[in-house]
Amino acid sequence: MTEIRLHDTMAREKRLFEPLDPSRVTLYVCGPTVYNRAHIGNARPAVVFDVLARLLRHRYGEDSLVYARNVTDVDDKIIAAAEAEAVDPSVITARYEDFYLADMGALGVRPPTLAPRATENVGEMISMIARLIEAGHAYEADGHVLFHVPSDPDYGALGRRDREAMIAGARVEIATYKKDPADFVLWKPSQPGVIGWDSPWGRGRPGWHIECSAMIEAHLGQTIDIHAGGLDLIFPHHENEIAQSRCAHGGAPLARYWLHNGFLSMAGGEKMSKSLGNVVTVAELLDEGHRGETLRLALLSAHYRQPLEWSSQLIAQSKATLDRLYRAAADAAPGEADAGVVEAIADDLNTPLALSRLAAIDDPATLRASAALLGLLADSAAAWFQGEGDTRIDGLIEARAEAKRRKDYAEADRIRADLAGEGILLEDGPTGTTWRRA
Repeated sequence: MTEIRLHDTMAREKRLFEPLDPSRVTLYVCGPTVYNRAHIGNARPAVVFDVLARLLRHRYGEDSLVYARNVTDVDDKIIAAAEAEAVDPSVITARYEDFYLADMGALGVRPPTLAPRATENVGEMISMIARLIEAGHAYEADGHVLFHVPSDPDYGALGRRDREAMIAGARVEIATYKKDPADFVLWKPSQPGVIGWDSPWGRGRPGWHIECSAMIEAHLGQTIDIHAGGLDLIFPHHENEIAQSRCAHGGAPLARYWLHNGFLSMAGGEKMSKSLGNVVTVAELLDEGHRGETLRLALLSAHYRQPLEWSSQLIAQSKATLDRLYRAAADAAPGEADAGVVEAIADDLNTPLALSRLAAIDDPATLRASAALLGLLADSAAAWFQGEGDTRIDGLIEARAEAKRRKDYAEADRIRADLAGEGILLEDGPTGTTWRRA
């Protein structure tokens, strides 16, 4: 049976993956903060770790994986968006959570097993904060509760930054109530009219970092198998999660393997970021007529830990690759996955190698099953090339057939040429004429 090896950020090396319980493999991926539309860079971890989830189910059984992807639905940006529209924050979060699910669904991302929302787990966060205070790892000051970083001697192990780099990288707020500049907020007060919850420290709301620690504990357990997310989350978010959880659980690790995907950038530019304004949303790309599966393959075209440059050329190349694969797969029912493809994915999600091996598969049934591990070839060939059908095109094909029956070949050739000019290619066969988009 194929061994799975994953690059563990904490260990700085590729490690053999061995779950604590093969019948209950636990995976947690940091999900969206729902205050606006997801850009294509936001989609990279969702797609990459969907492939990981497919691999784990293939290896350990369809029902073996417990996969949680959180929804951050209380955040300063959400509050600001709600104030701008003069609506309750729940209106903003419901709208953009629905958009996120629709966008990721268009990219072939399967729903996680669990999608816990921050607002539904505030009680668990309050409980964890109270335990951290009791253990001497957190303190109350000026209506806030802060984690005291010097109380955790192992703080910083994931990112391996020195203290000054961590303070600078966290853009730490200078506050007189902090015991140490590196201390970070677990709980903060909410002003009247701003979303908040009652707590032992007054009415307020949780900091961002405590959310994931508390929800992992509540829904997956103290120590999980895999925690994953974008490279930008290593510090401070994941570093802070590790510290909170370890100190709340008597030193038990939060996760046994840490996976991080690389950045996505626009061609010739910096990392794609909403704050920089150099983004293109999934919705915009779909509205331009690109198929979700094309965007998915583009996101998988580079190794997940490497940077990926997004461009129109990448999209076009991905569409051409899928056209070739759909022609090769035809409408065969899936068979058994190719061992070489499985081996490539199991080697730290080496999707470029897996894609190259897909191209060499001759058997359509094997090709279908192997592509499914990458979330590809989800349609029939007819649906891929013809979409939902087109009565106008079907009518022109029938008109061309009628012209050929009456031996008006000039008219038949004219119809073919006109359709080719629209990017519609006709293919004559023994059972009639079919068409596909170029």
